[in-house]
Amino acid sequence: MSLVWSSSIDNLDWAELAALYRAAPLGNKTPEGLRTAFTNSMFKCFVYEDGKLVGVGRALADGVDCSYICDVALLPSHQGLGLGKQIVAKLVSLSSGHKKMILYAVPGKEPFYQKFGFRRMSTAMAIFENQGDALERGYLNET
Repeated sequence: MSLVWSSSIDNLDWAELAALYRAAPLGNKTPEGLRTAFTNSMFKCFVYEDGKLVGVGRALADGVDCSYICDVALLPSHQGLGLGKQIVAKLVSLSSGHKKMILYAVPGKEPFYQKFGFRRMSTAMAIFENQGDALERGYLNET
């Protein structure tokens, strides 16, 4: 597997990125929304194989206090090969120097991220656009 890594959004095909998130599956994100999210993220990681986008991740960071690692996604054909681990490791490395790194994970994937040193927070809280869906999918507790 010959992979090319990039942090540039200059020639990114936003529709291809949206298709990757649907295939991963990490939701139906619009190309426009992804452009805004990635443009505003300090750290970005794109992985290509033969010119095709196969993996991605980003970190929204302020450069000093907090880096929020999110949106790590791989095409199903590239899952289970260690590529996700490499993307997270790259984002953790880029985020070093921040006082804290926060990561938002799909329920059930916590053991994967614990290998990097992430631990469950007792004080984290969230408001979702669709609270009922977030509750049903295991992202929120009842109380």
